[in-house]
Amino acid sequence: MKIAVYPGSFNPLHIGHLAIMKCLTEEMDFDRVYLIVSPQNPFKGEELRYSGRKRYEAAVMAVARHPELKVSVDDIELHMPAPQYTIRTLDALSAREPENSFTLVIGADNLDAIRRWKDSERILTEYGVVVYPRKGFDIEAVRLRLLNERDGHTAGQSCLSPYRIRTIDAPMVEISSSEIRRGIAEGRDMEQYLM
Repeated sequence: MKIAVYPGSFNPLHIGHLAIMKCLTEEMDFDRVYLIVSPQNPFKGEELRYSGRKRYEAAVMAVARHPELKVSVDDIELHMPAPQYTIRTLDALSAREPENSFTLVIGADNLDAIRRWKDSERILTEYGVVVYPRKGFDIEAVRLRLLNERDGHTAGQSCLSPYRIRTIDAPMVEISSSEIRRGIAEGRDMEQYLM
């Protein structure tokens, strides 16, 4: 099966995440989405409001409210030693399920910063990425910059694999998990944004 690996803190899951998951299985060629609840992003602070286990349980309940989704919530990173680098997660999934192929799902902001990630070249060549739009980021410009960078490195080295970068035309939802948390803390009803 072709699996889209969609990692994040999902604190909480919201309608933007839902739109991306639907696009992956309804408009692209993925058989399933693995929603990977990350205990801690190596680039972010330690201030996550909920523990990884609580966010995982909340994600399971949110996905259960949408039985039409071809999504499995996976806690693989909760059992891995820190730091939970994406390449380690992808390698662990491949070892666990060698019959499946895995592609990473990230936002345009993460694609722009992917050269800072551990083993980013392996991610881009061995697994590939599907990129969804984020406000303030030109996906196509970032994609072309990375592809041109790779072409520059591979001149005369035909044995190097090309970067696998695809884009997804998911709607840009004008809400974030942090805005939802802030609204809830201020006593506002944020239910319409939750998944």
